[in-house]
Amino acid sequence: MALTLIALAGALGTLLRYSLAVGLANLFGAGFPYGTLCANLVGSFMLGVVAELFSGGTIFGTEARLVLGVGLLGGFTTYSSFNLELIRLFEQAAFGRAFGYLFGTLLGCLVAGALGLALARLLGPAAPLP
Repeated sequence: MALTLIALAGALGTLLRYSLAVGLANLFGAGFPYGTLCANLVGSFMLGVVAELFSGGTIFGTEARLVLGVGLLGGFTTYSSFNLELIRLFEQAAFGRAFGYLFGTLLGCLVAGALGLALARLLGPAAPLP
């Protein structure tokens, strides 16, 4: 049952990412991969929250952590898309956008993940894993 829930959550994460990418491309244009950058930032933040709040397995259980972290957020975050889009920007000699995307993703996701952990820790300490 856990594998089915992880797979369903992954499909939902993928649909959310696609919707975000289409929505942001319609809003800001397709010249920069805003959707992928946003998905990676939000996904990094949320994975920090999930990892910290669910690490003890006592709030919602280990299965919930796997469904949300591996399934939903695994389908939502998009490193492979990031990689290909970055290569395409370099191929187009769009170096300013390429480096903005590279550093925006690397530093932004690092900060977002740290903020997610910090928020989860403010909400209360997680119980240790059994």
